[in-house]
Amino acid sequence: MSKSLNLFLPAIGGTALMLGGAYGFTSRDYAEQKIESLEIQVEQSTASAADAVANARAAEAEIEVLAAERDELQVIAAAGGGLTQPAPVAEAVYGLGREALPEEIAAWDVDILPDGRGLPVGSGDVWTGEEIFVEQCAACHGDFAEGSGNWPVLAGGFGTLSDEDPVKTIGSYWPYLSTSWDYINRSMPFGNAGTLSADDTYAIVAYILYSNDLIDDDFVLSNETFMDVELPNAGGFVLDDRADTEYTVWRAEPCMTGCKEGVEITMHASVVDVTPETEEEAAAEEAAVVTEPAVEGAAVETEAAVDPALIEAGQSAFRQCSACHEVGENASNRTGPELNGLLGRSIGSIDGFRYSSVMSDAGEAGDTWTAEALDAFLTDPRGVMSGTKMAFRGVRNPEDIAAIIAYIQSVGSE
Repeated sequence: MSKSLNLFLPAIGGTALMLGGAYGFTSRDYAEQKIESLEIQVEQSTASAADAVANARAAEAEIEVLAAERDELQVIAAAGGGLTQPAPVAEAVYGLGREALPEEIAAWDVDILPDGRGLPVGSGDVWTGEEIFVEQCAACHGDFAEGSGNWPVLAGGFGTLSDEDPVKTIGSYWPYLSTSWDYINRSMPFGNAGTLSADDTYAIVAYILYSNDLIDDDFVLSNETFMDVELPNAGGFVLDDRADTEYTVWRAEPCMTGCKEGVEITMHASVVDVTPETEEEAAAEEAAVVTEPAVEGAAVETEAAVDPALIEAGQSAFRQCSACHEVGENASNRTGPELNGLLGRSIGSIDGFRYSSVMSDAGEAGDTWTAEALDAFLTDPRGVMSGTKMAFRGVRNPEDIAAIIAYIQSVGSE
């Protein structure tokens, strides 16, 4: 037994020595792998940090460029620029399309600003404008810019902005004349947009201004005189400051308590027929109008000999006058003075109405409206009284003139 132990002890010792050596080698390999892994992680972290620093520096540089562009745009805006400034040039090239030709840019760059920038060279006077307006615009807007059917009225509307149904024209609502020039130049005449020359547009705008009693009949509108015209409602608009004064209120949490239990419709729109009529519909509507019977009362002596059929014809013919004048009960001044008691009245004598100089001078000279004087004036207004502000070419049919005079005399004297 003791001999066997002596044989096994060296073997056990050798085995232990071998296992210890193997463990040592294994531990050393693990440590080297661990160190190598940590070194890789350190290198990766260092690279990521370098990338982050580079990205941060690139972002700072981009912020500086954007801030400089913002400051430049603010300077341009403060100097009144913006809409007419050239677009910024992109550095990148995408290979799409081609550079626009100067004539192509000019064809699109037609906007007119309130201060007159963008206006082309040209001019037009009132009477040339009347001829073009009658030919190109009167079918929709009437000979005197009074509107036809449901097409827009272009003259008058003074003092109506607070009414339930205000009339918005350049004489009552629009603040800048550039709006009219730009829109007419781009979009009119209806169905044939873009065919007006610069001179045509100046002339039409001049006629509309004259129809609103904003310029005299000898005024010539041009790119040089454009800013001499200031519209009455130029101070009626304010800058939109809702971003500062209201948005914060609107974006607050809504109140969801104390809500009204029931909801009911309290009113309806008063104007619903805003679509322009066709000629057939307008004719049918006119045919359906029933003339109201005359109010019973004592007849005026001067009416006794007047044919009722002539008065009825005059009522129809007076429609071409009603765009500017009123006659009868509750008549008031419009673009032209009211016509009650016209026969025998001094010319230019209605208080509060701003007459042209030729009318005022005739009144001061003692001239009165007789049937003969009115006949001559209605036939050729500007020929009889050169300088009159009445933008009307005259009644062509002598029978219509006689009927109109009879109607004014009959209704206006009641």
